[in-house]
Amino acid sequence: MTKRLLAAAAVLVAATTGPHAQSPAPATTPPRLSVPYTEFTLDNGLHVILHRDPTIPVAAVNVWYHVGSGREKPGRTGFAHLFEHVMFEGSEHVKEGEFDGWLEAAGGNNNGSTSEDRTNYVTDVPSNALELALFLESDRMGYLLPTLTQGKLDGQRDVVKNEKRQRVDNAPYGQAFVELSTMLYPKGHPYSWPVIGSMEDLSAASLEDVREFFTTYYAPNNASLVVAGDIDIAATKALVEKWFGGIPRGPAVPPLTPAPAALTEVVKKTITDRVQLPRLYMAWHTPAFYAPGDATMDMVSSLLTGGKNSRLYRRLVYEMQIAQDVTAAQQSQSLGSAFLVVATARPGQSLEKIQAVIDEEIEKLKQTPPDEREMTRALNQIEASFYRRMERTGSFGGKADQLNAYYFATGMPDYFEEDMARYRAISPTDVQSAAARFLPRGQRVELSVVPEK
Repeated sequence: MTKRLLAAAAVLVAATTGPHAQSPAPATTPPRLSVPYTEFTLDNGLHVILHRDPTIPVAAVNVWYHVGSGREKPGRTGFAHLFEHVMFEGSEHVKEGEFDGWLEAAGGNNNGSTSEDRTNYVTDVPSNALELALFLESDRMGYLLPTLTQGKLDGQRDVVKNEKRQRVDNAPYGQAFVELSTMLYPKGHPYSWPVIGSMEDLSAASLEDVREFFTTYYAPNNASLVVAGDIDIAATKALVEKWFGGIPRGPAVPPLTPAPAALTEVVKKTITDRVQLPRLYMAWHTPAFYAPGDATMDMVSSLLTGGKNSRLYRRLVYEMQIAQDVTAAQQSQSLGSAFLVVATARPGQSLEKIQAVIDEEIEKLKQTPPDEREMTRALNQIEASFYRRMERTGSFGGKADQLNAYYFATGMPDYFEEDMARYRAISPTDVQSAAARFLPRGQRVELSVVPEK
């Protein structure tokens, strides 16, 4: 057995023993909303963020690789999501199936997700199993390629194809977001293809293609690691250095610099699907994540469809009863965001009538700022969602994930106060100006999904 494998065996034994008790940190009342953290960077470029929260005896290991589908090449789409699956198929010191088996035996769980901008892996374990989680995460970062075979690739390729059939090809309205990507962005733009990729590109992916993708993007200098929960900071730092310090640095990854996407007209399309009710999708280009106007468009979405008293829900669903549902969302992304309004017609109702009401309510927002009651309700909804996420340490959207997200987007892991300050500073006239600027009637996407005859 190698030294690494012997150490791994010791970690597995330690992870299945009794809980490790630590004295809680003295309670303090910070003057501002803050999540205290310690950060450092290993010699190989891995950026590490540690946060102690002794509330419950759990620890979260959260890794972000700064690569998503936007880094793929035309003709080779779906690689980022495919690799998310491959990362669970074993590495040099962890046989296939042992990753999940060892974590479950220790009382832990794990998952992963891929977006246009990043791929993240979340592992939640009892705090006494922290070293096991760090070992497993480090082994697939540094020692996956030696065990990556054509058989493993083909197996996961089939899994991803099946996922695409379930979630896109055969799902009601599943093709809509594929169409929206091509309608919103010019050909070749990093956001012009769906995260899951195409069947043709997945079939064309060779073992050498996947190896190159891993070598380029799955390196410590293109990743950030957050460990949060009931941890000892000094001991955790030593464990991170032990398991991740020997992984070699990869090549430097240049920033993505595509030309800003823009629409100069209304782009319309109608597609058919095996659905019972027509659905309308309207989309506009809006400011990138954390850019001026991004938070304001979040507020606009809340005013339009945030709850039963919101403008569009009240008009379309409750009063006129012509829509089954309606939602609006600011889809924030690094290279530029998209604002979406999605409405499903009730039986016998037309999408044209629904669109007319949506346009009417957006125009009202452009002409007259919302009143203070509406603003307060929208801000309360945003704050409630924000604090609910902060109550969790691990999993998607918890503090560990949020520390990584803030670091990725701003370089500041503890961006919690600044993030909420964006929303608290929004005035009614800011909302009015944002709606007028970012929701022009003549520069948008209009996609209709109608039932097949």
